[in-house]
Amino acid sequence: MTDFTLVYPMFAMVMLTATVLVILFRSRVRAVGDKKISSHYFRIYQGETEPEETAKPARHFTNLFEAPTLFYAACVTAMVVRDNSEVLLTLAWLYVVARIVHAWIHLGRNRIGQRIKAYFAGWLALLAIWIHIVVHVSM
Repeated sequence: MTDFTLVYPMFAMVMLTATVLVILFRSRVRAVGDKKISSHYFRIYQGETEPEETAKPARHFTNLFEAPTLFYAACVTAMVVRDNSEVLLTLAWLYVVARIVHAWIHLGRNRIGQRIKAYFAGWLALLAIWIHIVVHVSM
């Protein structure tokens, strides 16, 4: 792997985030159009109960700025310390795949058992990435 190959799984995460943003925007426009919520709700997000069809993608979009920030930081850190092993790249792609599966489940049928497994798999991959980096730096 080259020094900057981790940019590709990082870009995939950005594209996942952008895709969820489009889903969120479309769900909100549809909910307002169907009169399930007024557009005024979105000024300060108070005064009404947001329908599940908009709350779910909103929560998922927010989630993509939580744990994935540790993924981005790990990838940048790995590039800085020149940890460019195939194992690390594989772990990065496993993280991305787990996040895509998590999004698919959460934004689809939202089966909690499946969703937890995908989320946990992502965390395991993320922890393995960080452990790999720490071991690389300590050698």
